[in-house]
Amino acid sequence: MIDKIREINREFPSNYELGWICHNKIGKGDTMNTHISVIIPAHNEERYITRCIKSVDEAKKEFKGQVEVIVVCNRCTDQTAKIARANGAIVVYDEYRCIAKVRNDGIAVARGKVIVTIDADNRMTKGTLKEIWSLLRSDRYIGGGAPIRFERYSFPLFCNDMMCRISFWITGWYSGIFWAKKETFDAIGGFVDQKAMEDVATAKKLKKYGKEKGKEYTTLRKNYLINSTRKFDDLGDWLYFKLIFQNAGSIIKAAIGKTAGIDKLLDELFYDYNE
Repeated sequence: MIDKIREINREFPSNYELGWICHNKIGKGDTMNTHISVIIPAHNEERYITRCIKSVDEAKKEFKGQVEVIVVCNRCTDQTAKIARANGAIVVYDEYRCIAKVRNDGIAVARGKVIVTIDADNRMTKGTLKEIWSLLRSDRYIGGGAPIRFERYSFPLFCNDMMCRISFWITGWYSGIFWAKKETFDAIGGFVDQKAMEDVATAKKLKKYGKEKGKEYTTLRKNYLINSTRKFDDLGDWLYFKLIFQNAGSIIKAAIGKTAGIDKLLDELFYDYNE
């Protein structure tokens, strides 16, 4: 993974070099003292990155340990990197159109014993880092996710919420905020390298690895992810229900390996959303 990042550095020296220098200025000797690394992938998130980092800052106050925040700027053309640095984050750069690879590039340069990932438009509650550290220190858990709560509610968003809760309860593939020891992510090869549903695939992989080690894959009990509703604000609260019906054919084709239609939809909804 480090070799891949160096390869990106060669391809995009003007961008990546600054992030790499920013990381190294902290000092390699601090590695043993960093307890948690929070990885925040971001694509043109100048409107949201500050509040995400501020939520981490509030969680740091409750935890008391050493925490670094790493913002992985993915194809950013706005002020995300500048704002992230102004809020104390380490900034690295990435050009992939795959969220799993973006997260993995952040993990590759992280120095914390524990990895926590959160998307740039979301927020964590103030006890999140403290609870994660406590659960991992118990040695009962391999890692886990977090309950998801929307930042506002309507009837369709309530339906989305219920679908998430039921799905998590049935499968145990908790996501939202991912957390595990860095050595665990290294052992499973990081986030599963696929363009969509990488969260589910990674949760399944962590759960399987935990079973091999005699540990559980779990979710936070006292804290949760505050999920952004910006796509619903822009495109309507019934967004995902509409997409399921409108793109049923592409979804079925993707299940048998014909991904062109679903890839186009993913680009529109995620990878090109903030263009």
